[in-house]
Amino acid sequence: MKRLILFLFSLSCLISTSQNLVLNPSFEEFHDCPLEVSLFDQNVTNWTIPNSGTTDYFNSCSEKMAFKNFNGYQNARTGQGYAGIYMHFKNDYREYIQGTLKSTLKKGEKYQVAFYISLAENSRYALKEFGIMMTSEKFNTFKSKVNLNAKLLAKRIPNLKFRPTFNKTFYDSSKDWMEVTFTYTADGFENYFVIGNFNTNADTKKKQTRTSKYEPFSYYYIDDVSIVPLKNLKETIETNAIYTVKNVLFEFDKAELLEVSIIELDKLYEHLKEEFILNIEIYGHTDTIGLEMRNRELSEERAKAVADYLIAKGIDSKRIKYYGFGSTQPISSNETKEGRQLNRRVAFKLIQN
Repeated sequence: MKRLILFLFSLSCLISTSQNLVLNPSFEEFHDCPLEVSLFDQNVTNWTIPNSGTTDYFNSCSEKMAFKNFNGYQNARTGQGYAGIYMHFKNDYREYIQGTLKSTLKKGEKYQVAFYISLAENSRYALKEFGIMMTSEKFNTFKSKVNLNAKLLAKRIPNLKFRPTFNKTFYDSSKDWMEVTFTYTADGFENYFVIGNFNTNADTKKKQTRTSKYEPFSYYYIDDVSIVPLKNLKETIETNAIYTVKNVLFEFDKAELLEVSIIELDKLYEHLKEEFILNIEIYGHTDTIGLEMRNRELSEERAKAVADYLIAKGIDSKRIKYYGFGSTQPISSNETKEGRQLNRRVAFKLIQN
């Protein structure tokens, strides 16, 4: 059976913990419950900050620094904890998170970098660019609270590399966790990494998402950080196996794709464009709420919406088939809210033609 590379799914679901080189990737290991603000640097195991910003740590164990906090409400994507950083604030104030790797990256090898973000509800601005700075030693500039000019630092400092990542649309969802992911080729010195916005306010592309009583800023929650060798991903996805697409979402009783879905479907499109010998079958599913006739109709409409998007991007319609199964193929109980959410899904299978 042919094995394929496909970077569409939640890495935490498809990749074993041992393959992820990031220590404490979802911020579950900590010293004390974060009762007050700005305890990330002293409190979260294997994570620090590279400047004098006050990066925040949120955990469900706390009343003040839990899922309902000073900048909004968001559940952890996995586990009970996540980080929070100001990506845009007055006078170029910035916050970052600095992570530690289990082992040094190997020169010339490719790695899949991924992390999940959610825009805090009190943010006025949404951004479309995150960056990562790779270093051999922990980076410290504790006298500065402003943005780190990683592009300039990479020119001046050996064993420091900057990798920006640009998204086609703004990361503007305060409800869903959105994936940021890209491929990174190692130089062979990388032991630590820094995530955040390395641009000045003037150079930051932003979109106003809401009117806020607070000063204008952009604040993002971060969870589930991973850096995985691509060679370990090659055996993750198989042809003729069914996989559920993550973050392909619809409004209640509608078949119009939400903005957050585009990120995932663009990855699927890129893969199908490169692997032209593959066809795809798309399957829509619902929970048991409502009439089964409507559920079957809705599930087919949602599968068709995914197919139509791929066709509009340029995939030959002859390579795509779609089906709606309504609520007839549940993967969890329909007696609970969580189970019904799992049953409302779009899945697919890749087939070699």
